[in-house]
Amino acid sequence: MARYLISFPSAAMVVPDGELEAVGRAANDVVEEAKAAGVYVFACGINEDVPPALVSADGAVSAGGYPWAPPLNGGFTVLELPSREEAVTWAARIAKACRCSQELRVVA
Repeated sequence: MARYLISFPSAAMVVPDGELEAVGRAANDVVEEAKAAGVYVFACGINEDVPPALVSADGAVSAGGYPWAPPLNGGFTVLELPSREEAVTWAARIAKACRCSQELRVVA
């Protein structure tokens, strides 16, 4: 079994006015199916209204993330699956629900 990160940046999700609620329900349905299948580990969306903080090893905190890195945003799902083929199948289900392509990565 491997853990797979299925994700998308916020800009990829373009939903027509009045359809965001339906997209949310569809995405939640896929999460519930993953839970029922016993493959769900974690899912979330980054709250873009709250700015990131960069915390150093000595505990110092500065506003913002790494200045050289693109902003981290969007939605993330982690599933534990027996094969890449199953991960692709789940990523496609999430893509259909969210109406945008998903990036797929193995995470440790």
